[in-house]
Amino acid sequence: MNLKDVIIFANVLGLLMSQVGFAHEINERPEFHQELERLKEQQALMQRELQEMKTLLAEKGIGLTPKPQDLLLGITQEHFKGDPDAAFTLVEFTDYQCPFCRRHIQQTFPDLQKEYIDTGKIKYVVRDFPLQSLHREAFQAAVAADCAGEQGHYWEMHDRLLTMEIPFDSNWGLHAQVLGLDESQFQECLKSEQAGEGVRRDLEEGGKVGVRGTPTFFLGVKDQNNQGIKVLKVMRGAQSYSKMKHSIDEFLVKKE
Repeated sequence: MNLKDVIIFANVLGLLMSQVGFAHEINERPEFHQELERLKEQQALMQRELQEMKTLLAEKGIGLTPKPQDLLLGITQEHFKGDPDAAFTLVEFTDYQCPFCRRHIQQTFPDLQKEYIDTGKIKYVVRDFPLQSLHREAFQAAVAADCAGEQGHYWEMHDRLLTMEIPFDSNWGLHAQVLGLDESQFQECLKSEQAGEGVRRDLEEGGKVGVRGTPTFFLGVKDQNNQGIKVLKVMRGAQSYSKMKHSIDEFLVKKE
């Protein structure tokens, strides 16, 4: 869910409340008063959270979305699949509790991997952007994936957390056991002072390049002057495979 979704939901809720026209029933039935008060409290809470998100964005200096051609994105320390020397790189900013990120991994990514990643056409990079005001376990889930990566099992943890059944299970020790990790080493990693540094770095850079919600994708080519990529196109939200394929092929054809 992104900032736009939150705004729309808050407006719809306010509209519904303004249309309560059954005054005589409300007066006669106390439960209506209780439900109305509950809705008012929820709306007030959402408005406070929305204001907090706006303030956070303003503090980070990301009130405007940069144009793709103005963006450079670092990828040197990130987890990736595919040919490291592929002509194109696709970077995904993800949140492990985001339903749209789950949809991407389950419905779009398998075809994407088969046609572009496994064939060496694209290097696929994952970076973290946990929306902590909406998903309370998302930050620690990203840390857990990185800690699994220290034992060579990043992608197994990544896939497990994005494909397991709802509700989200934050029993990190159990996940480590299922994946056959050294649990004591894994737990040590979770509690270390360094835990979360990579996630915070991703959050900071994601904010700078205009990430507002998840998933957000950046398609780019290697920048000759640094270790990152020069962005060609930004794709926001879960994409159907046909739509993502069209966006990628647009640049692959030009390259050929």
